[in-house]
Amino acid sequence: MKDLLAAQRESFMAALPEPLSVRKDRLKRAAAMVRDHADRFCDALSEDFGHRSREQSMITDIGGSVSPIEHALKNLEKWAKPEKRGVQFPLGLLGAKAWVEYQPKGVIGVIAPWNFPVNLVMSPLAGVLAAGNRAMVKTSEYTPVTAALFEEIVGRYFDPTELTFVSGGPDVGKAFAELPFDHLLFTGATGIGRHILHAAADNLTPVTLELGGKSPVIVGKGADMKQVSERVAVGKMLNAGQICLAPDYVLVPSEQEGAVVEGLKSAASAMYPTLLSNPDYTSVINDRHFQRLNDWIADARDKGATVEVVNPANEDFGSTNSRKMPLHIVRDVTDDMTLMQEEIFGPVLPVRRYDGIESAIAEVNRRDRPLGLYYFGGDEGERRRVLDRTISGGVTLDDVVFHVSMEDLPFGGVGPSGMGSYHGLDGFRTFSHAKAIYKQSKLDVAKIAGLKPPYGAATRKAVARQISG
Repeated sequence: MKDLLAAQRESFMAALPEPLSVRKDRLKRAAAMVRDHADRFCDALSEDFGHRSREQSMITDIGGSVSPIEHALKNLEKWAKPEKRGVQFPLGLLGAKAWVEYQPKGVIGVIAPWNFPVNLVMSPLAGVLAAGNRAMVKTSEYTPVTAALFEEIVGRYFDPTELTFVSGGPDVGKAFAELPFDHLLFTGATGIGRHILHAAADNLTPVTLELGGKSPVIVGKGADMKQVSERVAVGKMLNAGQICLAPDYVLVPSEQEGAVVEGLKSAASAMYPTLLSNPDYTSVINDRHFQRLNDWIADARDKGATVEVVNPANEDFGSTNSRKMPLHIVRDVTDDMTLMQEEIFGPVLPVRRYDGIESAIAEVNRRDRPLGLYYFGGDEGERRRVLDRTISGGVTLDDVVFHVSMEDLPFGGVGPSGMGSYHGLDGFRTFSHAKAIYKQSKLDVAKIAGLKPPYGAATRKAVARQISG
C-alpha cells in the first residue's frame, strides 16, 4: 500500500496542474466502470448479502453511483473557477486583488462500508476525481465478492496511479488509515471512526468521518398518519434497515401511537406481503449482525417491551437458514434497553410516546447528535421549533432519508455522527485545497500603511483606523 501511495503521489506531482479535461475524462471512466458492469455488481451484492433486491441495488448502488458523477461533470467548470474575494479599504482602490483557487490535495484515501459498497465508493469519488485527485479505496471485508469485482475491473478503466482498490480485514484497514494521505474519508460506525481518527493523527491527515447514530422521526401536529406510516416504512425496510440514515426510532404523540403502529403494519404488509421468497426484500448482511439484532430484541422483551412482528403471510422464519428478518415494531421501550442505546442498523423500529413537542425535542437532545432527523407535520411554528432547537447532520421534512440524495446539499454528520461533509460542490471543496492568493498593489503599501520603520504619524493613523470600529 505504501508503494501504491508513493506511485500515486509521484504521478500527481508530475502532472500538476490537473486540467479539467483530464478530470472530466476520469469522471466519465468512473461512470462507465459502473454502467458497464451493472449486472455483475448486482449479482455480487446479492451474493455478499445472501440476498439483495436487484432493483434496489440498481437504484441505490448503480443509479446512486452514476448520478453524482454526472452531477460533477455538469458542474465542474463552475466549481473550479477562481473565486474573487474582497480586500480591505483602501487596498482595492490602490490596485490590490485577492482570490481563492481550488487546487487538488493529492492522494485521497477512501474507506468504504459494506451496506452500500458500490455507492459509498463511487459517490465520494465523484468529488475526489472532480477536484483533480488520485484515490486509493479500502473496501469492506464483509462484501468480498463486490470488492473482488472492483479489483478485477478497475485496471480496464484506470491506471493504478489514478485509482486503485485494496481489500482485507481489520489489520489492513488499520494500516490503510495510518498511511500519510492528503485526505482520508471514512464511512462506517462511530466506534471505528474513533480509531480511524487516532490512526490518521500521527500524519496530521485531514479526515472526513461519515458515521451514523440514532436518527429520530418526530411525528408532529397535523401530520398525515398514512403518509407518516408509508414513508417511514419505506425508509426503514429499504436494504432491511441497513442504512446509516434509516429512521432509528419514532417519537409520536401519546394519543396517536396506536394509529402510527397500525399504519406501519399496513404499509409494511402492502410493500412486502411475503418476505422469505420475496425478491424485493434484502437479507441481513451476515450471521453476526443477524444474531445481534435478535439479541437486542430479546433484551427489549426481557425488560418489558412489547414487540409486534410484521409477518403478513405468517411465514416460519425459524425453519430457514435465510437471514431475512421481518419488521419488528417495539413499543414501551425504555432507556436501559440496548435498542435505545445503540444504532440499530436493521428492520427493528422502537416507537416512543411523547406529550408536548418540547419533550420530543428534549428526547432528541439528550442523545448524541444524529446523522439525520425527520419531522412530519403541518404546523409551521412547531416545525421551526424543531429545526431551531435540535442539531443533526441533516434534516428531511415530511419524509425520511431523502436529503442524502440531493447532490446540491452537503451530506455529513455532527459530533458523534461525523465531521465534515461531501456531495456536489461541498464534496469538490472538501477534497480541494482552497488556496488564498493576494496580489499587491504597485504602490508602496507598507509605507502608506505605516508598516515600514521608522514608525511615526502614518503608523498611528493606521492603528487608529484599525481600532476605531
